[in-house]
Amino acid sequence: MLPHSLPPMIDPFGRSISYLRVSVTDRCDFRCVYCMSENMTFLPKGDLLSLEELDRLCSAFIRRGVRKLRLTGGEPLVRRDIMTLFRNLGRHLETGALEELTVTTNGSQLSRFAGDLAACGVRRINVSLDTLDAAKFRQITRWGALDKVLEGIDAAQRAGLKIKINAVALKDFNEDELLPMIRWAHGRDMDITFIEVMPLGEIDGQRVDQYLPLSEVRARLSQALTLEASSHRTGGPARYFRSVETGGQVGFITPLTHNFCESCNRVRLTCTGTLYMCLGQEDAADLRKPLRASESDDALMEAIDRAISRKPKGHDFIIDRTTKQPAVGRHMSVTGG
Repeated sequence: MLPHSLPPMIDPFGRSISYLRVSVTDRCDFRCVYCMSENMTFLPKGDLLSLEELDRLCSAFIRRGVRKLRLTGGEPLVRRDIMTLFRNLGRHLETGALEELTVTTNGSQLSRFAGDLAACGVRRINVSLDTLDAAKFRQITRWGALDKVLEGIDAAQRAGLKIKINAVALKDFNEDELLPMIRWAHGRDMDITFIEVMPLGEIDGQRVDQYLPLSEVRARLSQALTLEASSHRTGGPARYFRSVETGGQVGFITPLTHNFCESCNRVRLTCTGTLYMCLGQEDAADLRKPLRASESDDALMEAIDRAISRKPKGHDFIIDRTTKQPAVGRHMSVTGG
């Protein structure tokens, strides 16, 4: 094994990579219309890394300077025995090698797992929720039940977890709900972040019909709320504002109207061991092969170095109104949000 103290990961543009997002499964119990088709073909379970392999990979990145680790999906909490991975990774919180272990979830399984997550050292989670209207929630998720998600949020707060709501802004769907959602979230001491729909993977509709620029959203919100620029940061791409009237943080993730790549500190690992250096680019590195080739991490570390040396300056996201094709062919559930 290589020594515990290893050089940090610095990309060609001088950005230090300290944030790893890991998609532990491409499967989900929802079929959100902007994320995937209703009849999805998921990876064969035999193609997935074992939980032990995911632990080893995450631990390797932590040794290289990753301080924040987020588990995503698909829906991460539907993976069998996923709490084993959370518990094992929690050891890095105890040693101080890892600053934060967190998760992005659709909330469907939180009633079951909120207490376990808190016991593993998770202190903050993101819950994806695009509407508070039960009928519209069923429409947007195809399979989801709003009351189950709200029960999960209740359970998470009882367990002491700090929650941030992530809402995708969708044209002609939830435009009129964004202000009420801010008031609801802040009334429950939850921050909220709005996200532009991202052109990833083939879906049943057209994203050009879903796309709502957050520049327009922010302008509309500013008619009802005083939004003051905030220094609040979570390590992700959101730019935050404090709402004077409600007292909470409102974030905006704008991959299309405002490129956020200049401060990118993250890479994404899939459940098959593929490392994507950029969410909006197809270039990737296979880490499964060196992981399985030897019990030593030498070859794995070399593969990580080669991958980071190819991290691009920015993404190429665009909503293509001519061909209406996604900017990137893989679905969001492959690499996580």
